[in-house]
Amino acid sequence: MIELTSTDTTREGGSNPVPAYVAEPGPGATVRGGLVLIEEIWGVNDHITDVANRLAAEGYLVVAPEILALGVDLEEAAELGRIRAHGTDEERHDSQPRFRELLAPTHSPEFAGAAITALRSAVGRLLADERVDGRVGVVGFCFGGTYSLALAAADDRLRAAVSWYGAPLDADDLSGVRCPVLAFYGAEDEHVTASRPAVEQALGETGTPFEGIVYPDAGHAFFNDTNPLAYRASPAADSWRRALAFLAAHLQQTG
Repeated sequence: MIELTSTDTTREGGSNPVPAYVAEPGPGATVRGGLVLIEEIWGVNDHITDVANRLAAEGYLVVAPEILALGVDLEEAAELGRIRAHGTDEERHDSQPRFRELLAPTHSPEFAGAAITALRSAVGRLLADERVDGRVGVVGFCFGGTYSLALAAADDRLRAAVSWYGAPLDADDLSGVRCPVLAFYGAEDEHVTASRPAVEQALGETGTPFEGIVYPDAGHAFFNDTNPLAYRASPAADSWRRALAFLAAHLQQTG
């Protein structure tokens, strides 16, 4: 684990250390670039660290900041995540009010500003590693898919952005995106997938390359193989293959 710096959400002008999980390619392996990996709403849990390790096995230096620590009780988020994935229908239904309450702080401008600061710090940390050679992208899921788009809009040092089932914080904020974007959606995840046309239009207006793929038999969190209710093996495998090809295409060259 490392620590990144972010604006403190409770003290004006203060700073907060944000923990981050780091995964590196094996000894002697060629580093193909650096990736900021952004968590789902359940935190940097076993699923996210597994994804980080899988990306590292593909040759990427990965930093996964725990930006939810800036405003969310992570222990409770983990418990709600367990209920969402493995609980009964009644437990999942009963957990909804607390889930909304838990997420309330993440909707504030102060949280968004602090999160972007921490994420930009992660980009800087990767760029400071000479093995990365200036080649940095971002990958995110759900909450992290949203912040993948937000970081791409806020940091022109990125060369590629991949978003799994993320909706933009505000389509108008996408005007700052300059790197190519690849986004994945599940057709059954109607609320998030409905944002796809706005993303395509906003990026089209700036000439930013965008590809948004909608899987017909998938819903939200279809990539998460720790959630048996949501996971869909075929879309997960296809999106992973496409993401790796996209990252290789945009991070393989220096300059």
